[in-house]
Amino acid sequence: MSRPIAKLALEDGTVFTGWGFGAPGTKAGEVVFNTSMTGYQEILTDPSYSGQIVTMTYPLIGNYGVTDEDLESVRPQAEGFIIKELSPIVSNFRATMSLQDYLAKWNVVAIEGIDTRALTRRLRVAGVMRGVLSTAELDDAKLVAQAKAIPSMAGADLVQVVQPDEAYNWAHGFQSPFALAPRGRPARFHVVAIDCGIKQNILRHLVEAGCRVTVLPPDSSAAQILAGKPDGVFLSNGPGDPQPVTYAVEAIRGLLGKVPIFGICLGCQLLGLSLGASTYKLKFGHRGGNQPVLNTTTGRVEITSQNHGFAVEETSLAKAGGLITHINLNDKTVEGFVHRELPAFAVQYHPEASPGPHDASYLFDCFIREIESGKPPTPEEMAAAQDQLK
Repeated sequence: MSRPIAKLALEDGTVFTGWGFGAPGTKAGEVVFNTSMTGYQEILTDPSYSGQIVTMTYPLIGNYGVTDEDLESVRPQAEGFIIKELSPIVSNFRATMSLQDYLAKWNVVAIEGIDTRALTRRLRVAGVMRGVLSTAELDDAKLVAQAKAIPSMAGADLVQVVQPDEAYNWAHGFQSPFALAPRGRPARFHVVAIDCGIKQNILRHLVEAGCRVTVLPPDSSAAQILAGKPDGVFLSNGPGDPQPVTYAVEAIRGLLGKVPIFGICLGCQLLGLSLGASTYKLKFGHRGGNQPVLNTTTGRVEITSQNHGFAVEETSLAKAGGLITHINLNDKTVEGFVHRELPAFAVQYHPEASPGPHDASYLFDCFIREIESGKPPTPEEMAAAQDQLK
């Protein structure tokens, strides 16, 4: 089968040439890399990747196809996809289609056959870069010029791209026999989830933990959120820079001290901003299923799944009343905190993703305990919740 030539051009003038698959055309975005060995369909459908072209560092991708049950949203969210080699065989009885057919169906441009190791090394040294991926335009100079003209991710409010149009309810836990074993807990608490680009696995975890979930758009006011009389509020993950998402930050400020709060990823950054802390852009971010995190309150190390390009600044967080609970062992950036007095806590990584171990899923139980007590989780409660997973 003949395949089109495809090119990836970076803003620094580097151009990679390979073969196109998925859909034909041209896509632009911030080029990032993910170190996960598996989970490509969860990565592609994670709304946090809106505006980005994702490079997989693992060399063979597509070998288990695409399974409807494992999607994190209804469609791919990444702008483009970069891999070393596309598997010609789909070997998975659960698969409903191949990766090639899935990307073609949703108009995602992808490239294979380039040196993804060289690309990743370049991104690690220089930091993430703007890029253009195309099967339609093959002139190197024109592609590089297009890459340089792409707006920076810093300052971009991409939450508006992925947010829901209206409120909705979610009542589904884990229904697949191949997922985390269902807990079967009754829905004792009403939780409002603020959807800045929420992953469906987060919603499943909240249901399994014993919550009735109402999902609201991120531009909902504090009054609108409190009108539903929630027992707790969850702040979701999402794409882009947290600083322009001022409407969500303002709403969170109106919730502090009135209802227990738990945030993940972008939700961690938005909670930090609402308290008065600051955030900053990381050089190349954390994206992968093998990121070590130290829980400073228990002394235990968790192997976590991560996807973020921004972080909460440590000194400003301490001044804002935050107590750091989790630290990234690779670069010592903030991975989680609790407020010293208010019932509010958050983590930067993804406890719902289960990259192999379920090290971090105890945090959903900590949210339940926070709702019950009206206080932020203590080190003893975190350790007890972890022990219950064993």
